[in-house]
Amino acid sequence: YEQWHRLILHYGEPMADLRRPILFPCGAGTGQARGIRHLSDGRLARCILAILSLAMVASAGCSPEGARPLTVVDWGGSSQDAQRRAYWIPFSKATGIPLREASWHGGVGVIRARIKSGDDSWDVVSVETEDLILGCQEGLYEPMDWARLGGRDAFIDSAVSDCGVGSEEWTYLISYDADRFSRGGPQTWADFWDVGRFPGKRGMRKTPKYTLEFALLADGVPPDRVYPLLRTRAGVDRAFRKLNQLKPWIVWWTSITQVPGLLTTGKVAMSVTSPGRMVIVNRTQNRHFRLSWHDNIYAVDYWVVLKNSPRKPEAMELIRYMSLPQSQERLAVLIPTGVTNKAAANALPARLRRDTPSDPENMTDALELDGDFWVEYGDQLTQRFNAWVAR
Repeated sequence: YEQWHRLILHYGEPMADLRRPILFPCGAGTGQARGIRHLSDGRLARCILAILSLAMVASAGCSPEGARPLTVVDWGGSSQDAQRRAYWIPFSKATGIPLREASWHGGVGVIRARIKSGDDSWDVVSVETEDLILGCQEGLYEPMDWARLGGRDAFIDSAVSDCGVGSEEWTYLISYDADRFSRGGPQTWADFWDVGRFPGKRGMRKTPKYTLEFALLADGVPPDRVYPLLRTRAGVDRAFRKLNQLKPWIVWWTSITQVPGLLTTGKVAMSVTSPGRMVIVNRTQNRHFRLSWHDNIYAVDYWVVLKNSPRKPEAMELIRYMSLPQSQERLAVLIPTGVTNKAAANALPARLRRDTPSDPENMTDALELDGDFWVEYGDQLTQRFNAWVAR
């Protein structure tokens, strides 16, 4: 078997390499492996025929779709660790479907470029709201098979789309290191901007999305007036003036996985973040990071199947598995997150909802991210934001 295995591996190499000696199970009389150049023409023909026959048998159960494992793409860090344990390992064990992972930082342009270039190495991807909307408009995703998922009514309203199903409901809020603020840390976005009362660097995501909203909230704009104001030139100017006040104290991050490290090393005293990761760090590293839910901004991420995926049936089966109530309940045990399946949400005990958007007490003054706004204004605001950051 070992000799055959080595031969098959070699058979996949360029034919020119067959000029060098290789191990071969067709030795003449001695029972020893010989180089191919030592075989007679008749024995060489018989051996090549055997190789081709074995290759045909080996490939009979394989298809182009089986050329690589099913690939799922998420956001990395402790969130992806939890997904692996709650979803992907049990899925592969239950179905026998091999699975591999990748991570990314988002952006529909990344998906657009991959599909345009013919790169079909991703199948199931977690996308943010505006990337869902734009990708659906451009035909980058497969239609979601809602009948297979149990119907649209099985999920919270914001988790339902023609092209995707909500993977989790999450939020951006303030997290701070309580060890640095013995008299209490920042509770509002106005506090986040107050470097006199709460000294230290601030971590913020390097994007106008969320950042402009937080600036207006810090400037006293009520949550329900944020997006109407941002639709005006005066409102955008106001947000950037507010950001000017904080700019010298901002440490920009580009991946949510950076936030725990920024706080742990003391590079920032507080940061915009999602809550689950900070709760995990407190559990595993005995840290004292606190959360403020006041005026948090919440959204839903979505599972989508890329249009050029060669593994569409398996991809949809994975999404079905991840959307089951019992699967989402397993995830909620591993990391605080808002689940999207209604049955899962109803089954969670209060202790598992405490640090998530699934707890109504956390959402009394929350602002829902307006994905349509960012689809409409995202490009122009990103250009202005990048120019402002570079100054």
